[in-house]
Amino acid sequence: MTDSDPLIVEQRGPVRRLLLNRPERRNALDIALVEALDKEITSAEADPGTAVVAVSGKGPSFCAGGDFHQFLQLHDEGHNPVGFLTDVSACFTRIAASPKPWVAVLHGHAVAGGLELALACDVVVAADTTLIGDGHLNRRLVPAGGSSVRLPGAVGRGLSRWLLLTGELLPATAFAHTGWIRAIVPEADLDATATRICHQLADRHSPAQQRLKTLLYRIDGLAPEHALREELATFADNWPASSVADALRAFLTPPTTKADSK
Repeated sequence: MTDSDPLIVEQRGPVRRLLLNRPERRNALDIALVEALDKEITSAEADPGTAVVAVSGKGPSFCAGGDFHQFLQLHDEGHNPVGFLTDVSACFTRIAASPKPWVAVLHGHAVAGGLELALACDVVVAADTTLIGDGHLNRRLVPAGGSSVRLPGAVGRGLSRWLLLTGELLPATAFAHTGWIRAIVPEADLDATATRICHQLADRHSPAQQRLKTLLYRIDGLAPEHALREELATFADNWPASSVADALRAFLTPPTTKADSK
């Protein structure tokens, strides 16, 4: 892996840090970057030493969306860019469905495909100066990476409709009331805050956490009666697989003191 690769990977203990590395294009998504990101999803999920994946962007922005040069190249070759965006959508859905938690670390701009990448993650941390929005309509585009589906659940119907139908970009602080962004901090504190949050998630790394993460994805959008059945089924599977009874006995057993051992 070199500094010219579209994605830089760094392992920091249990946290795998993915750095989008196209700063000259504000980390706009092209075929090579999406392929590299998809490959790292597979790698992180297969690595028992990775508990959490964090994705951030190099340079002035997190990600400004799809690469328009890529769109036009595909168009000039006689292809509708929807083929490429099908791969983008599938990649982001893999992140949403991953059994390991993903953390998006935003700064600069998180627009269109950049917003859609953040929406696929489980936890979002942002610099207070980050500009966030769907932005597709500003270039006569419509979403294709998930924002029309995931944005309402993240920020609410009213705000999502406004962002989608106007293309307006808002500062991260405008999202504080939604609960979607876990922490909004000065950019100088962004890396330390993201590291702390990643390690909080990593401290709970276990098969139970992975089953719960998978359950949350599987029940999203299900009718309550179906979702409740899935929850019960996950509990039933997790009880023996995670040796829950042993953990409960250990919790309920008072610690042995020196006096007790005499």
